[in-house]
Parts: sequence; C-alpha cells; structure tokens
Amino acid sequence: MKYSFPVSYLAVLLLFFTPDGLWSQDNPENLRLTILHTNDEHSHLLPHPVADDHPDRENPAVGGFARLGGLISQIREEKSASGEPVMLFSGGDFIGGSAFAWLSLSGLTPEVSLMQLLNYDAVVIGNHEFDYGPDHLNDYLQLAGYPGAGNANGTAILGTNIYPPEDHPLSDRGIQRSVVRELENGLKVGIFGLIGVDAEDKTAFPGEVEFRNPFEAAAEKTQKLKDEDVDLIISVNHSGVYEDSLLAEKVPDIDVIVGGHSHTTLYEPIQVGKTVIVQAGQYLEYLGRLELSWNPEDRRVDVLNGVSGNGKPFLIPVDHSIEPDPDIHEVVEFYETTLNESVNSLTDGLVTDIRQTIARAGFSLQARPPLQETNLGNYITDAMRMVTSDVTGKRVDIAVQANGAIRSPVEPGTMDWSEGEITFYDMVMSSGLGSGDDDNPGFPVVSFYLTEDEVRRAMEISLLLSKFRGNTYFLQFSGTRMKYDPDRIILLTIPFDGTPVPTRRAVHSADLYTGSGIQHSDNDGDWRPISRDSQELLHVATDYYIASFLPLVGEILPDLMVEFKDEDGNPIDLDDAVVYRNGQQLKIWQTLVEYASGFTEGEDGIPVLPAAYSSAGDRLIIDPRLPLWLWPVAGLLLIISAGAGGYFLVRRRKKQVR
Repeated sequence: MKYSFPVSYLAVLLLFFTPDGLWSQDNPENLRLTILHTNDEHSHLLPHPVADDHPDRENPAVGGFARLGGLISQIREEKSASGEPVMLFSGGDFIGGSAFAWLSLSGLTPEVSLMQLLNYDAVVIGNHEFDYGPDHLNDYLQLAGYPGAGNANGTAILGTNIYPPEDHPLSDRGIQRSVVRELENGLKVGIFGLIGVDAEDKTAFPGEVEFRNPFEAAAEKTQKLKDEDVDLIISVNHSGVYEDSLLAEKVPDIDVIVGGHSHTTLYEPIQVGKTVIVQAGQYLEYLGRLELSWNPEDRRVDVLNGVSGNGKPFLIPVDHSIEPDPDIHEVVEFYETTLNESVNSLTDGLVTDIRQTIARAGFSLQARPPLQETNLGNYITDAMRMVTSDVTGKRVDIAVQANGAIRSPVEPGTMDWSEGEITFYDMVMSSGLGSGDDDNPGFPVVSFYLTEDEVRRAMEISLLLSKFRGNTYFLQFSGTRMKYDPDRIILLTIPFDGTPVPTRRAVHSADLYTGSGIQHSDNDGDWRPISRDSQELLHVATDYYIASFLPLVGEILPDLMVEFKDEDGNPIDLDDAVVYRNGQQLKIWQTLVEYASGFTEGEDGIPVLPAAYSSAGDRLIIDPRLPLWLWPVAGLLLIISAGAGGYFLVRRRKKQVR
C-alpha cells in the first residue's frame, strides 16, 4: 500500500521546532550517552571535490572516511576518559553516488566494510541499497560477513519494515528488526530502523521485497522494546525530516530519531514532544554529535550540547583540520587503487586514475535551483544527445534526464594546484548511479522514437509528477525549449478521493532545435514548433531508469500515454531501446566524459568547457498565463455582459420609440 505526504519541510520545522525544554543542565546521577551519526554517505570514500583534495596542504575538500575515522577516534578517546559510552549510527543510503559504489559489482563491499572498521553500532537500509536489486544486496551483505557480522556488538543492518520473500536469500541475511545494547554505564538501549514511504517510492529495483507501513512497524517495535524494559529507544530511519516528525507524533515513546534520506543539514535538533530528531546532511560532510543525559528516575532524555548546553556543536565539519585515521586511510587507498584499475578498463584507457583531470572550467555545474532548468542539466542532456547521435549514427532530436538522477554538482578545483580542474571522479559523481544487465556500472542510455504529440505529453508528465512528487521527477531537456505555467498543471482536484485532474495545457509552446552543436536561441531559423496531435517521429535519448517511468503515468491517465517506437514507428520494448557500442551498453556517465573530451583544448592540452554552460539558458521558460479555470468564468461573464447590454439597448430603443 502506498501513502502520500505533502513535501513542505519548512512547515514541519516551524510547527515542531520548540527549543524550550530541549536542553537542560546535567544531573551527576544521570546516565550519559553520546550518539554520533552520519547519513546518505553514498559511497563517498574520498573528500570532495577530489580536485581540491591534498594530503599535506590546507584545502576546502570535505568528507572522506579516513577523516571521519580520525574524528570518531578523537571523540571516543575524549569520552572514554569519563567512562561515557559512545554509539555510532548511519541513517542509510551508504551505497550509490560516487564511483566507489561500482566496486560492489566486482565483489567488494567498501562502504559497510569501512563502517565495520569504524565500529558503527547500526546502519539502516535506504532506497539506494536496492540500486542493483535485492539479489545484489544479498550478495553484498554476504560478502560483508552477514548474518554473522551483525551479532553481539557488530554493525547491525536494520530494516524493521523491510520484508524480503521467505524464499529469497536476503530474508536470511541478517537484516534485523531491532537490537538491544547494554552499555558499560548500565544504560539499556533499544534500536530499530525504518525505510520511509518516500524512500520506498524512490527505490529503483526492489524486486518482490515488501515495505510495510513504517508507522505501524514503529509502534509495534516500540512496544516490544518497552516490554524488554529498555531505558532508551532510538529509531534510525531513512525517511526524511517530514516523515520523522510525523513518526514522533504518532509514536511518542521514541526518544531519539537519527534520520536520513532528505539530506537535511540540521544544525540543531528538531523536538516533537519528547522525541529528538537529528540528521547530518550528506556525503560525510558532517559528523553528527548528540550528547544526552538519561534521568532514570523521571525516565527522561535531556540534550546537553548546543548553544544552550555545554557548547558542543551538533554537527562537526569533516574537513582538512582533522587528522585522518591511518588504518582507515590505508584501506581507502586499497579501494582507490582497485577502482583505478576498473576505470582504466571501463574507459579503454582514456582514464587511468579517478583523480585524472578530464576538463577545465571557470565555473561550477549546479543542479539547482529545484524545479527549474540548470546548467548541469543542460550539460548532461547535451552530452547524452551528442554522444548518442555519434554512437547510433542517427541524429538524436531530444535528450532527457530527471533531476533525481543528477546526484551532485560538478565542482572544479579552486586551489593554486587545482584551479579550474574537473576530475573524472567529480564529473561522474553527478550521474554514476545504477547498472545495466551487463553488470557494468551506470544506467544505460536508451534511444527510441516518440511522436511530437507524445513529446508534448512527456513534458506534461514531467510537470505533473514534479508537482506532486517533487524535484526528483522534474525533467531537464536538450534539443528543445518550452514555455510553461506551473500554475496550470492541475485544473482541479476531485473531492473526497483527492484525484488531480491534469489540464494537459501547462505547456504553452514547445520548439525543436534544428541547428548543430550546443543549442542557442540567437537564430530563429534553428527552431521549429513541436505540435500537439502531430504524428511526426522524433528521436529521443534518456536513461533506462527514467524511461521506465514514462509509460506508468499513461496507465493511470491514458490521455498522457506514451509508447516507445523504432524509427519506422513500430512499438518496441524498453530493453530493445538500449544503446550498444562494440557489444557494450553505452552508459550515461560515459557520455559526460566523452563529451568533455571533445571540446577545444587549452594550452595544457586539457579540454575547456564552453562558456555556454556557465549558467542556465532559456530551455525551460516559466510563462504565467491566465488560469484555465478563469476561462469559463470569463465566458460566463461575457455572456451575462452581452445579455445585459442587449437588455439596456432594447430598453433604450423602446424609450426612443415612445
């Protein structure tokens, strides 16, 4: 069963953030506990941007497991002196994002193996742990030593509301509903972990795995832990701050929620009732630190750190000031060497080192603001369009990518040793998710034909989905431009069941780019209209995962149905649309690297990104118009006005006759 929630996090924060009573002075008789936490690590083993990372010099690169290990060691050493226990959790999505995630396709488990070395107490499964499907997740956990690795005081893998089929090996892989830890100071802690509704909806390949109602699962597990007489109940969730806040409302006996999924940087906790909610951003840019005092007499948890407490920050930047843990650094170096060998093979020697500079730019490529055209979206879709045209030997008219598949900005170096450099690692970090059925990393490019009318439908689908499901489903385009009004996406919502009625008229106009190279709007001769009701075929490229969503909307709203076709207009399956080159699937990340390699080289022989990508262009133009619902009203008023005018005209003529 699916559940839907509004996406206004701000409203939640304003409603629930009540600092009064959150912090208090410690009582010597209370039991102390420090919770360290990360979330949405996304395989970021190295500090980023890698272009700025330097082992010996001050630099702005952030994150990295070696630095994280050094920081955790500092805090544990500090707390051990006073006998205070420290627990370490992850809010999930430890896999998927950087190129290090690709190593799992070669039988390695860098993320969880490093978490085990760092003695994480528990890690919850997020949606990106299913990027390669449940079979692969099972293999990954098995290689990482599960179920045995989660026993005793090992790193527990949590999935309270995750239920693989009983006959699937993942069901015996040690995914735990809850764990109870008795700490050295006598504090008894019960821990469970949830994947949220929104995260479930964004799970790429869940297979037959069942995700049960997280609120019901939490209520059941909380009661069970209370029956076991635990002192403190912690929920480690991959749900986002909105759902975490709802959970705290519905299940008020949870003391602490360690969050993830929304990539929210909470510089101070949110408090809902007695529940304290924390989250530490993304990509190991911060380590969360929550210092607690447990009052056994009142069975109350108080927060000790922060401005109103002992001054300790809730988030600690994982930056150059931290001395890396040498043992963790050595392990990361092993994985980096292994990844270099893999990338050398995947690129046929074009790239031999993930730190290799593949382009230069005097600007960054950003995936923001949300729900708008971005310069990174333009670069990615242009790369897909140009490279796919070369590979297929047929001009690609339009390329499409969704914001949800664009993971990170592309940041060039900013230091004197890295100024303007874009490394392979930093480039593919933006689009390195997934794999194909060839077991090589990255979602494959698919190429198919749609009628002009279906292209207009796809534009409407993008606006409709992003209206209700957020920025993840907003599409970036190459080879076209459109004017649209976001306020005209929905005509009305049917009362009682809440079903939206789309207008299919949010897009005012759409044009096809007929010129060559990077699209521009200077020459009107390079454009022609894309017409509704036209059956002329256009060649479209996108990635496999995004393409799989387009027909689903048509199953619910037949008026927005699209059907993949070959160049002769015959229907084809999506699997038949995958683009191959020399027997290998063409990947999205490959198009980005190869597109960059084709630009004019600078004096140092490195290609330079054109200034056209320094900002967003005019591909997606918001153009407010009169709301559609006003047209019938205006028509009615016109009729009334005309009738009234006729009436007064008749009256006047009658008076003249008299």
